Amino acid sequence: MAEPSTPSAGDRALRRTLSFRDLVVYGLLFVAPMAPVGVFGALDARSHGAVALVYVLATVAMGCTAYSYAQMVRVVPQAGSVYAYARRGLGDGAGFVAGWMALLDYLLIPAVAYLFSGIAMHALVPAVPAWGWTAGAVLVTTALNLSGVRVAARAGFVVLAVEVAVLAVFVGAACVALVQDGPRRGWLSPLTGTGTGTGAGGWGAVVGAVSVAVLSYLGFDAVASFAEEAAGGPRKVARAVLTCLAVSGLLFVVQTYLAALLAVVPPERLAAEPGRQGAAFYDTVDAAAGRWLHHLVAASKAVGAAFAALAGQAAAGRLLYAMARDRRLPPGLAKVDAGSGVPRRALLGAAAVTLAAAVWAARRPDGLDRLVSVVDVGALCAFALLHLSVVGWFRGRGGWRRVLVPVVGLAVVLTVLATAARTAQVVGLVWLGAGGVVLWVRRRAGAP
Repeated sequence: MAEPSTPSAGDRALRRTLSFRDLVVYGLLFVAPMAPVGVFGALDARSHGAVALVYVLATVAMGCTAYSYAQMVRVVPQAGSVYAYARRGLGDGAGFVAGWMALLDYLLIPAVAYLFSGIAMHALVPAVPAWGWTAGAVLVTTALNLSGVRVAARAGFVVLAVEVAVLAVFVGAACVALVQDGPRRGWLSPLTGTGTGTGAGGWGAVVGAVSVAVLSYLGFDAVASFAEEAAGGPRKVARAVLTCLAVSGLLFVVQTYLAALLAVVPPERLAAEPGRQGAAFYDTVDAAAGRWLHHLVAASKAVGAAFAALAGQAAAGRLLYAMARDRRLPPGLAKVDAGSGVPRRALLGAAAVTLAAAVWAARRPDGLDRLVSVVDVGALCAFALLHLSVVGWFRGRGGWRRVLVPVVGLAVVLTVLATAARTAQVVGLVWLGAGGVVLWVRRRAGAP
């Protein structure tokens, strides 16, 4: 198998300027500290009130994926993340497929985030249409990414600090409400459910909810895409990946535990009236602290979504850069700007695709639903190939003890894929087929 090509003088190399804090910021931005807000009601209904337990188990499940990233980033400390890992552990063809499927994730998750930001800002300032806010968010964050990885990281740190501060305000308001009025459910119900046993539906209901909750963590893996820009080597990147997952899990468990204690709508009613699930978290905020906190959380989510897209766009640019450097995509995308030190063409290419998808969806009444239904499949397929890469790399190197966790992680990912929406599965297969055609054409043309 050919080794990754070395950047020429014309291509230039990425600069090692990112600190450990910068890496963690990128990961947490992409995940978003309050990611459970939108799915709280659905998970509360599905798990019969055991929503905090769902996130405990989801954190453990995604820990398997974080472990695999930490293993492979030490072996292959290169940009491109799962593309580079699958190429080294499974071969060139699998590497291309992994990169191709990851592109679906890294290009469409930012589109969803931009669209969410545009819709939220339109609700606050109706004079500007949602697609206008969406396009504006793409332009601003793309400009930050083009300014340099450190500039984008500093701006992201400010936004992340604001998001964490808003979450802290919610936690404080929830604690005050609990002290003054007590919980509406039992103190242990977020961990045991509101019925008998672990939720009225038993473990099956909880496991089903976990398969949805793991999608809240998508994005922490983007940290590995900056392996060639991290000062301190691959160990620092591996530690940042694990830190992002641990911090995200802690934040998710705390906020869902408090929200479940104060929830004004019981899970049985949420299950019977699915239309109330999307607003369940905000209904709880209104009851605990009033509309002012509702608006604060909504504004934080709007701005935070745009900067989650910033991190996703940056990761997409690094993936395009790595695949182009290895001649798997047009080599012009491997050029690095001499001034900013970023893969400018790759970033602009990612921004163009994301802008088109986000604005198209913003102009359709069902655009958000259509995008959300397909974004997860690319990431899950890439995760599956990541776990297989660990097995492929370590099985012949006396490392069988290192493959048990990846095997468990692979089982988790396949379970989630099996429960994905049919539309998402079809789109994933179509995208995979398109990637197979591209790979076949390139090989017929004699490309490496």
